Amino acid sequence: MAAAAALDTNRLQASFQRLGGDPASLRQWQELRENARHLDDADKLRRVNEFFNRRIAFTDDSQAWGQSDYWATPMETLARRQGDCEDFSIAKYFTLLEAGVAPARLRLVYVKARIGGPASGLQQAHMVLAYYPAPDAEPLVLDNLITEIRPASRRPDLLPVFSFNNQGIWQGAAGTQGPGGAGRLSRWQDLLQRAQQEGFD
Repeated sequence: MAAAAALDTNRLQASFQRLGGDPASLRQWQELRENARHLDDADKLRRVNEFFNRRIAFTDDSQAWGQSDYWATPMETLARRQGDCEDFSIAKYFTLLEAGVAPARLRLVYVKARIGGPASGLQQAHMVLAYYPAPDAEPLVLDNLITEIRPASRRPDLLPVFSFNNQGIWQGAAGTQGPGGAGRLSRWQDLLQRAQQEGFD
């Protein structure tokens, strides 16, 4: 899954139905994906970010899945209409790939978020999706906490720890690529396998 491939729509629909999702939600997601293909990247980001931020209710994993840490597939998140920060970021990532955004421009970023503003000493683990207009450009941040897409410099409350996509792992949000690639992240590999089984070929 180094690049977006054609969806297996029949398998996707069967997976979504098995998950108990509302067919209208799947249709809306499919319309978003198809319509976004014809937009420039800035509009794709805005549409996809708003779609999930408006439709998905934030719920921690213990309530949603009965587990302390579970990374849901996009279809699981859409079917349940709930998820935590990882689930928002993952759903946006897959949808933007399917809408035609180049894989190298997207990274999931694990951050420490300061609670109460940049001067606060309270931090919690958080995940966002970053979009890089160019390899060395400042990334734009897609977040479930703030719907406005902002450059990283306007999110001083976020301290990047590492970032990753299907192509590898990086230190921080723009650091050097680490050894071993994304295969070192077992939850990510498990998620990719489950997404593929659902129809994300």
